[in-house]
Amino acid sequence: MIKAFIFDMDGVIVDSEPLHFEVNRRIMRDFGLEFSDEFFHAYVGITNEQMWADLIERYSLNTTIEELQKKDFLLKKEVFRDLQPIKGIPELLANLKKDGIAIGLASSSEKAFIEMVLEELGIRGYFQAVVSGEEVERSKPEPEIFLRAAELLNVDPADCLVLEDSRHGVEAAKRAGMKCIGYQNPNSGPQDLSRADKIVHTLENLDYRDF
Repeated sequence: MIKAFIFDMDGVIVDSEPLHFEVNRRIMRDFGLEFSDEFFHAYVGITNEQMWADLIERYSLNTTIEELQKKDFLLKKEVFRDLQPIKGIPELLANLKKDGIAIGLASSSEKAFIEMVLEELGIRGYFQAVVSGEEVERSKPEPEIFLRAAELLNVDPADCLVLEDSRHGVEAAKRAGMKCIGYQNPNSGPQDLSRADKIVHTLENLDYRDF
Protein backbone atom coordinates (compact mmCIF):
# COMPACT_ATOMS: atom_id res chain seq x y z
CA MET A 1 0.00 0.00 0.00
CA ILE A 2 1.05 3.60 -0.52
CA LYS A 3 2.97 5.40 2.22
CA ALA A 4 1.95 8.98 1.37
CA PHE A 5 -1.05 10.71 -0.17
CA ILE A 6 -0.45 14.14 -1.73
CA PHE A 7 -3.35 16.45 -2.49
CA ASP A 8 -3.65 19.28 -4.91
CA MET A 9 -5.90 21.96 -3.37
CA ASP A 10 -7.95 24.01 -5.84
CA GLY A 11 -10.63 21.85 -7.43
CA VAL A 12 -9.67 18.88 -5.23
CA ILE A 13 -9.98 19.86 -1.57
CA VAL A 14 -12.19 22.88 -2.20
CA ASP A 15 -14.27 23.64 -5.29
CA SER A 16 -12.52 26.94 -5.79
CA GLU A 17 -11.83 27.19 -9.50
CA PRO A 18 -15.04 29.17 -10.25
CA LEU A 19 -14.00 31.65 -7.54
CA HIS A 20 -10.53 31.96 -9.06
CA PHE A 21 -12.12 32.61 -12.45
CA GLU A 22 -14.29 35.34 -10.91
CA VAL A 23 -11.24 37.04 -9.40
CA ASN A 24 -9.35 36.77 -12.70
CA ARG A 25 -12.28 38.24 -14.64
CA ARG A 26 -12.62 41.17 -12.24
CA ILE A 27 -8.93 42.01 -12.53
CA MET A 28 -8.92 41.80 -16.33
CA ARG A 29 -12.07 43.93 -16.45
CA ASP A 30 -10.01 46.77 -14.93
CA PHE A 31 -8.03 46.73 -18.19
CA GLY A 32 -11.18 46.83 -20.32
CA LEU A 33 -10.98 43.13 -21.16
CA GLU A 34 -13.83 40.68 -20.68
CA PHE A 35 -13.24 36.93 -20.53
CA SER A 36 -15.38 33.88 -19.85
CA ASP A 37 -14.59 31.12 -17.34
CA GLU A 38 -13.68 28.91 -20.27
CA PHE A 39 -10.84 31.24 -21.22
CA PHE A 40 -9.13 30.57 -17.87
CA HIS A 41 -9.42 26.76 -18.07
CA ALA A 42 -6.02 26.63 -19.78
CA TYR A 43 -4.40 28.16 -16.68
CA VAL A 44 -5.77 25.63 -14.18
CA GLY A 45 -2.92 23.97 -12.30
CA ILE A 46 -0.18 26.53 -12.96
CA THR A 47 1.00 29.35 -10.70
CA ASN A 48 -0.62 32.76 -10.68
CA GLU A 49 2.78 34.24 -11.49
CA GLN A 50 2.92 32.22 -14.72
CA MET A 51 -0.65 33.13 -15.62
CA TRP A 52 -0.24 36.86 -15.01
CA ALA A 53 3.08 36.92 -16.87
CA ASP A 54 1.42 35.32 -19.88
CA LEU A 55 -1.58 37.69 -19.79
CA ILE A 56 0.66 40.76 -19.47
CA GLU A 57 2.59 39.67 -22.55
CA ARG A 58 -0.43 38.56 -24.62
CA TYR A 59 -2.47 41.71 -24.00
CA SER A 60 0.32 44.26 -23.45
CA LEU A 61 -1.02 45.17 -20.02
CA ASN A 62 0.51 48.29 -18.48
CA THR A 63 1.22 46.68 -15.09
CA THR A 64 3.57 44.25 -13.34
CA ILE A 65 3.21 40.70 -12.12
CA GLU A 66 3.68 41.92 -8.55
CA GLU A 67 0.84 44.45 -8.84
CA LEU A 68 -1.53 41.84 -10.26
CA GLN A 69 -0.62 39.34 -7.55
CA LYS A 70 -1.40 41.93 -4.85
CA LYS A 71 -4.80 42.66 -6.42
CA ASP A 72 -5.38 38.93 -6.79
CA PHE A 73 -4.77 38.14 -3.12
CA LEU A 74 -6.85 41.06 -1.84
CA LEU A 75 -9.80 40.00 -3.99
CA LYS A 76 -9.45 36.39 -2.88
CA LYS A 77 -9.72 37.43 0.76
CA GLU A 78 -13.00 39.09 -0.20
CA VAL A 79 -14.39 36.34 -2.46
CA PHE A 80 -13.26 33.20 -0.64
CA ARG A 81 -15.74 33.16 2.25
CA ASP A 82 -17.71 30.35 3.90
CA LEU A 83 -15.74 27.68 2.08
CA GLN A 84 -16.76 24.04 2.29
CA PRO A 85 -14.61 21.02 1.40
CA ILE A 86 -15.59 18.95 -1.61
CA LYS A 87 -17.81 16.01 -0.64
CA GLY A 88 -15.70 13.07 0.47
CA ILE A 89 -12.63 15.07 1.53
CA PRO A 90 -13.24 15.05 5.32
CA GLU A 91 -13.79 11.29 5.29
CA LEU A 92 -10.76 10.73 3.05
CA LEU A 93 -8.49 12.72 5.37
CA ALA A 94 -9.79 10.85 8.42
CA ASN A 95 -9.25 7.46 6.74
CA LEU A 96 -5.72 8.32 5.63
CA LYS A 97 -4.84 9.40 9.16
CA LYS A 98 -6.37 6.23 10.60
CA ASP A 99 -4.34 4.09 8.18
CA GLY A 100 -1.12 5.87 9.19
CA ILE A 101 -0.51 7.27 5.70
CA ALA A 102 1.50 10.50 5.52
CA ILE A 103 -0.53 13.41 4.13
CA GLY A 104 0.90 16.22 2.05
CA LEU A 105 -0.33 19.06 -0.12
CA ALA A 106 1.29 20.42 -3.29
CA SER A 107 -0.55 23.38 -4.77
CA SER A 108 0.45 25.97 -7.36
CA SER A 109 -1.30 28.64 -5.27
CA GLU A 110 0.58 31.05 -3.02
CA LYS A 111 1.50 29.81 0.46
CA ALA A 112 -0.53 32.51 2.26
CA PHE A 113 -3.62 31.60 0.24
CA ILE A 114 -3.16 27.87 0.89
CA GLU A 115 -2.87 28.44 4.62
CA MET A 116 -5.95 30.71 4.57
CA VAL A 117 -8.05 28.02 2.87
CA LEU A 118 -6.87 25.15 5.09
CA GLU A 119 -7.53 27.18 8.24
CA GLU A 120 -10.95 28.25 6.93
CA LEU A 121 -11.84 24.60 6.36
CA GLY A 122 -10.43 23.53 9.72
CA ILE A 123 -8.22 20.81 8.22
CA ARG A 124 -4.71 22.27 8.49
CA GLY A 125 -3.72 19.78 11.18
CA TYR A 126 -3.98 16.81 8.82
CA PHE A 127 -1.11 17.96 6.61
CA GLN A 128 2.45 17.07 7.55
CA ALA A 129 3.87 18.89 4.53
CA VAL A 130 2.53 21.82 2.51
CA VAL A 131 4.37 23.03 -0.61
CA SER A 132 3.28 26.02 -2.69
CA GLY A 133 4.15 26.97 -6.24
CA GLU A 134 6.23 29.91 -5.04
CA GLU A 135 8.51 27.56 -3.05
CA VAL A 136 9.85 25.74 -6.10
CA GLU A 137 11.76 27.01 -9.09
CA ARG A 138 9.49 25.32 -11.63
CA SER A 139 5.93 24.44 -10.70
CA LYS A 140 3.44 22.15 -12.47
CA PRO A 141 3.61 20.60 -15.01
CA GLU A 142 7.21 20.17 -13.84
CA PRO A 143 7.53 17.49 -11.11
CA GLU A 144 9.54 19.56 -8.62
CA ILE A 145 6.62 20.48 -6.34
CA PHE A 146 5.63 16.85 -5.82
CA LEU A 147 9.21 15.70 -5.33
CA ARG A 148 9.63 18.39 -2.67
CA ALA A 149 6.49 17.22 -0.88
CA ALA A 150 7.74 13.61 -0.90
CA GLU A 151 11.08 14.76 0.48
CA LEU A 152 9.38 16.63 3.33
CA LEU A 153 7.25 13.57 4.09
CA ASN A 154 10.38 11.38 3.95
CA VAL A 155 8.71 9.01 1.48
CA ASP A 156 10.01 7.66 -1.83
CA PRO A 157 8.12 9.13 -4.82
CA ALA A 158 7.18 5.64 -5.99
CA ASP A 159 5.27 5.16 -2.71
CA CYS A 160 3.19 8.34 -3.17
CA LEU A 161 -0.32 8.70 -4.56
CA VAL A 162 -1.43 12.11 -5.86
CA LEU A 163 -4.98 13.45 -6.23
CA GLU A 164 -5.24 16.00 -9.04
CA ASP A 165 -7.92 17.68 -11.15
CA SER A 166 -5.82 19.35 -13.86
CA ARG A 167 -3.82 18.22 -16.86
CA HIS A 168 -0.79 20.14 -15.60
CA GLY A 169 -1.05 18.49 -12.19
CA VAL A 170 -1.43 14.96 -13.50
CA GLU A 171 1.54 15.50 -15.81
CA ALA A 172 3.66 16.74 -12.88
CA ALA A 173 2.71 13.78 -10.69
CA LYS A 174 3.54 11.21 -13.36
CA ARG A 175 6.82 12.92 -14.19
CA ALA A 176 7.66 12.71 -10.48
CA GLY A 177 7.29 8.93 -10.68
CA MET A 178 4.15 8.88 -8.56
CA LYS A 179 0.79 7.19 -8.94
CA CYS A 180 -2.06 9.57 -9.64
CA ILE A 181 -5.84 9.68 -9.34
CA GLY A 182 -7.44 12.21 -11.66
CA TYR A 183 -10.61 13.84 -10.35
CA GLN A 184 -12.80 15.01 -13.21
CA ASN A 185 -14.23 18.11 -11.57
CA PRO A 186 -16.64 19.78 -14.03
CA ASN A 187 -15.90 23.19 -12.48
CA SER A 188 -12.23 22.86 -13.46
CA GLY A 189 -13.13 22.74 -17.14
CA PRO A 190 -12.46 19.99 -19.71
CA GLN A 191 -9.10 18.83 -18.36
CA ASP A 192 -7.23 15.98 -20.09
CA LEU A 193 -6.53 13.55 -17.24
CA SER A 194 -5.71 10.58 -19.47
CA ARG A 195 -2.23 10.08 -17.98
CA ALA A 196 -3.70 9.42 -14.52
CA ASP A 197 -3.66 5.83 -13.25
CA LYS A 198 -7.34 6.13 -12.41
CA ILE A 199 -10.01 8.74 -13.18
CA VAL A 200 -12.92 9.36 -10.82
CA HIS A 201 -15.97 11.61 -10.97
CA THR A 202 -16.59 11.78 -7.22
CA LEU A 203 -14.36 11.85 -4.15
CA GLU A 204 -16.92 10.16 -1.94
CA ASN A 205 -15.76 6.72 -0.76
CA LEU A 206 -12.49 7.15 -2.66
CA ASP A 207 -10.50 3.91 -2.49
CA TYR A 208 -6.75 4.37 -2.27
CA ARG A 209 -5.89 1.00 -0.74
CA ASP A 210 -5.40 -0.76 -4.09
CA PHE A 211 -2.42 1.41 -5.01
